[in-house]
Amino acid sequence: MGLTIAEKFFGLIAVIIGALTAYYTYVSPPDSPPAVPSGWLSSIFITAGFVLIGIGVFLMLAKVE
Repeated sequence: MGLTIAEKFFGLIAVIIGALTAYYTYVSPPDSPPAVPSGWLSSIFITAGFVLIGIGVFLMLAKVE
């Protein structure tokens, strides 16, 4: 019982952190040095946010045996 609750809780936390990461990176992309294109860095953080959302959804939907 406790493992199920912990898994759902951490899944929810992962979804929240992933959504915040993707949203804030999209709204205000980080400044980068002139030699590095800023779109490259933003796309990494937005992709990481979506990966966290996917992991969180998986954790919330998975059944513990």
